[in-house]
Amino acid sequence: MRTILITGPGGSGRTTIAAATALAAARASTRTLVLSADRTDTLGAVLGAATGAAPVTVAPNLTAWRPDAAAGFRDDLTSFQERAANVLDLLGASRLDAEEVTPLPGAEELTLLRALRDAALAEAHDLLVVDLPPITEALALLALPEELRRYLRRLLPPERQAARALRPVLGRLAGIPMPSEWLYETAARWDTELGAVEAVLADRDTVVRLVAEPGQAGADAVRSASLALALRGLRPDSVVANRVLPEGAHGWLAGLVAQQRKALEEWQEPYHVRTVAHLGRDPRGTDDLAALAVPGALDVNDTTSTVEWPVVDRLADDGVLVWHIPLPGAIRDDLDLIRRGDELVVAASQFRRIVPLPSVLRRCTVEGAALRGGELRIRFVPDPDLWPQRP
Repeated sequence: MRTILITGPGGSGRTTIAAATALAAARASTRTLVLSADRTDTLGAVLGAATGAAPVTVAPNLTAWRPDAAAGFRDDLTSFQERAANVLDLLGASRLDAEEVTPLPGAEELTLLRALRDAALAEAHDLLVVDLPPITEALALLALPEELRRYLRRLLPPERQAARALRPVLGRLAGIPMPSEWLYETAARWDTELGAVEAVLADRDTVVRLVAEPGQAGADAVRSASLALALRGLRPDSVVANRVLPEGAHGWLAGLVAQQRKALEEWQEPYHVRTVAHLGRDPRGTDDLAALAVPGALDVNDTTSTVEWPVVDRLADDGVLVWHIPLPGAIRDDLDLIRRGDELVVAASQFRRIVPLPSVLRRCTVEGAALRGGELRIRFVPDPDLWPQRP
């Protein structure tokens, strides 16, 4: 199944573009699901049909789904209380009723990730269009599975589960159930679920599409988003220039048209650009969405959204290995690198990622790094104490 993740600055019309993309695909006889986790039913307002916790058919071949974060959070809490019943009773803790639970911050993001995973695994549709939150929240959302899995593995290393067979014995000796069993089972289940989400995001049939109004603010947002995506090993499949004004405008509109044309020219070289004309009104309903004539509903750019970070062997020439990390738009003064054990902390502007070193580089020391042509090149020298010696 092909998946298109759509995001953009707040107010750029990303929900409208997501709905129009899904509708165009559905009218091309493609079984399409459009997914959103917006608290308010913005997606339903654009489509002209209310959406909710259960998938709803809004047009032939088109299903819309806005999963309920509150319901999902209540279900998770109830499940947790059942699993931890013995520990809660031991502590004398009062259990919460589902009706008194309010979702904590982050519940919407986790709900959307779970829905994304479920939709991909169900294979009931040929195309999944995801209306992501605005860029800043969307980037944090895309990073969440990897970060959470890293936290889980640091806090509850899998190798510690080797003593699982001893826990029932310890429980009988102590006279109380040992909580570590369900704790590790829960951690393993979360790791599996997050791994499934990561697999969807890293799939070659999953692309990221940015929506922005051409102009200075839109250009800044796209540039920042491209750098953040590159740090996650991703790049936008295309940039949708939304609400493009027609040529020949007069008066104060002429200045806006000139500003848009300048931004579009700047985007042409680094991005695959798709333009959507301004309707002169806020699109509402399927007729307006069809009138937008959003291009490329099924046409995904030939290059995938995933970006390789290759390690180049230059041992024979320079005695080093070079790790190439594409970071388009990065500024040298805003870059920071820290080697910590078998991990590398990479910070670019306000964005940061902790990545495990490829196995071949774990036996090396960092010699230096340089930023050239939007690519970070880190030089590694083999550690003689760890590197096999050639005869």
